[in-house]
Amino acid sequence: MVFRKSEWPAMAAAGVTVVAWASAFVSIRSAGAAYSPGALALGRLLAGTLVLGAIALARRVGWPPRAAWPGIATSGVLWFGAYMVVLNWGEREVDAGTAAMVVNIGPILIALLSARLLGEGLPRPLLAGMGVSFAGAVVVGASVSGGGHASVLGVLLCLLAAISYAGGVVAQKPALRHAGALQVTFYGCLVGTVACLPFAGVLVSEAARAPLPATLNMVYLGVVPTALAFTTWAFALARTTAGRMGATTYAVPVLVVAMSWALLGEVPGLLTLLGGALCLAGVAVSRRPAARARRAAGQEPVRIR
Repeated sequence: MVFRKSEWPAMAAAGVTVVAWASAFVSIRSAGAAYSPGALALGRLLAGTLVLGAIALARRVGWPPRAAWPGIATSGVLWFGAYMVVLNWGEREVDAGTAAMVVNIGPILIALLSARLLGEGLPRPLLAGMGVSFAGAVVVGASVSGGGHASVLGVLLCLLAAISYAGGVVAQKPALRHAGALQVTFYGCLVGTVACLPFAGVLVSEAARAPLPATLNMVYLGVVPTALAFTTWAFALARTTAGRMGATTYAVPVLVVAMSWALLGEVPGLLTLLGGALCLAGVAVSRRPAARARRAAGQEPVRIR
């Protein structure tokens, strides 16, 4: 597998993101038992906004340029707001396997939208890698669905989550040309928080009777998978294409399976492991620069053996 030296910072940031986002599924399972979808999204966003705001204040991060605001506002409403609410709701209506298969349409939509709206193109390694990873996601989803249930409403909600996620990523990419990763993440999170304020009353009433572990998991969701992971995502997205970053998230289901195995004692079956291997193989292929791009860059690649 080949990576250019200049890609390593983005790859490291993307790695932090996928690990943190994978851990979110374990925490959502706990917090979601005590908090409704909207309240959980608002509580998570409030925690994330407070942490990001403190960091932005300490680093004296100013107001984003006007040119960055369309992307910040759009990604804030679609990704930080709508995505979190509908995904929380959708996972109450469908089993984990079905949710994984439907939400993993997101990276494909990101590639198509970024090619159409951002002019990024669809290089062969990206298309091939996404095809392999999506097949792996379907295998993982089918292997863990078992006798679970799947309602039409739940499938539609997960599809809406995938669309919101894809739209948010594509909107965020242009904003990063005018503002830094911390600026885009903080103000996007703030916009999402404002969009979720109608759930404030529900959050207060549910927090009063929620068990402490559920509340701590909600805070964790805001600090790590939101404040940290969305910032490292923006850092990486500013240094690569939206399509390739979207394909990287196919590693998330693999890590979820591994974490569930380690933390919850849920031993994956052979079919799940096979699907996970396909997901990782597809991510590796999608991150591989096209031969034409490597020749144009004129840089010596670093070979991983």
